[in-house]
Amino acid sequence: MKKLYGAFDLHSSNNVLGIIDEEDSRVYRKRLPNQPETILAELAPYREDLVGVVVESTFNWYWLVDLLVEEGFRVHLANPSGIQKYKGLKYSDDNHDAFWLAHLLRLEILPEGYIYPKEERAVRDLLRKRSHLVKLRTSLINSLQGIIHRNSGVQISADKIKAIKIDHVGPYLNSQEELALSGTVSKESIDYLGRQIRKIENVVLDRITLKERYCCLLTIPGIGKILALTIMLECGPIERFQHVGNLASYCRKVPCQWTSNDKKKGAGNKKNGNKYLAWAFSEAAELARRFDEDARAFYNRKAARKNFMVAHSALAHKLTRAAYYVMRDQVAFDPHKLFA
Repeated sequence: MKKLYGAFDLHSSNNVLGIIDEEDSRVYRKRLPNQPETILAELAPYREDLVGVVVESTFNWYWLVDLLVEEGFRVHLANPSGIQKYKGLKYSDDNHDAFWLAHLLRLEILPEGYIYPKEERAVRDLLRKRSHLVKLRTSLINSLQGIIHRNSGVQISADKIKAIKIDHVGPYLNSQEELALSGTVSKESIDYLGRQIRKIENVVLDRITLKERYCCLLTIPGIGKILALTIMLECGPIERFQHVGNLASYCRKVPCQWTSNDKKKGAGNKKNGNKYLAWAFSEAAELARRFDEDARAFYNRKAARKNFMVAHSALAHKLTRAAYYVMRDQVAFDPHKLFA
């Protein structure tokens, strides 16, 4: 049997398929439209000999990976952060990129990403939409707080702005018609986003439950049902992470820097990791600081020595590490181990 290795350099409207053999010879190369029937027809003559097919983890990889998996191909999802080519290359194009991925697969050194199960991906993406709406609502609340503070000298809490039954905003902005309109538009937008967020939460809680091994996440301060589900769906199997530091790095909770001979030589890629997990643990840190005594004491100690941003990041990092052990060992959270 002749072994072949295929790879797709995927774009928004088309892709380049490259196939090589065991000696790195180029067997096939063609630019194809992003049409399932065309792609399967081009792969058909090589199907029996293909050891694997690589798809780069671009923004639109879902459909292609699902198509190939359903057709029985052995699919590998390439991690873009780990497959950077030599920057000194004089020339590179889409054909070169496709063959580069196939070459890494042949050598068995392809850095791979996790192919999340299709059946749970839709719920995970729904929670991602929720986080997007929460960020939009927060930005509107911050803007409205600024308007009120500038024009009346009063600092109003986010909880009062989100209140439905009592209008806490109008009395501070009714002195001028333009300010009143600004306040009304902001408040109506905040209320609308709040309703959409609750709608998503209700659907998510109806469609999926927290798996047994993740239930102990609820014992961590700052983490409720929605954040626990977010962490469960974004992490996937905890066995993916060999050490606690791997999860902390994936959650963007470790420093990004390059050093040599104890000297800083630059900064790493701050965006390397899962931005949704980074947001989830940041939210958990803020809630823990507000409502948990041990977390607040840790935060205050850090803030006194550094500043509030460093303290917030340190607390989020602590909670990320705690979540790793809670999920791995299926044990309840112990504040004495984390904050001692």
